[in-house]
Amino acid sequence: MNYHNDDDFSSAEEESGSDELLTADDLRLPAEANVLVRLHAIRAWLNRRYAETSLEVGASALYLQTMARARAAENEARPRRRAAENGPLLNNAQRDLNASQRRLSAYDEARVLLENCVAHTTVSDRLLVEYYLALEERLQSSISPTDTPWITAMQDVMHRVEQMGTPGEDEE
Repeated sequence: MNYHNDDDFSSAEEESGSDELLTADDLRLPAEANVLVRLHAIRAWLNRRYAETSLEVGASALYLQTMARARAAENEARPRRRAAENGPLLNNAQRDLNASQRRLSAYDEARVLLENCVAHTTVSDRLLVEYYLALEERLQSSISPTDTPWITAMQDVMHRVEQMGTPGEDEE
């Protein structure tokens, strides 16, 4: 016996499908798109980037763990010879994990900044301007100017806000 209304499932599928469309990197909204649609597109894109980067962190951590175990096993078999050979691979795996974690941190900060802007700014075209300025300020006050993964992720977010927040300027 089916207790669910088919409309409940179709509306959930439509919302999921619309979120997928809004997260597309090449999304172009029409000039007349409402600020709420623009906001939803930015939020959906940020959530997608956060989820993808979370998977990267997990994959990097798993790879690092695998490399560390392999190195430990080889060090037991041939202590001096293999330790030198696996060092760079282990260092690269650690560097990849750190970079993924820094990108994840940037996307998380960008999501928090967005929600703070939504909470403290009226929902108008000014909201996206305030958000962009908050991102810019955070980027300029970054802890380390050499934190390339974090900086690149924040710049990606700013670019997305530019895409979604400037109606019609790309078409000219």
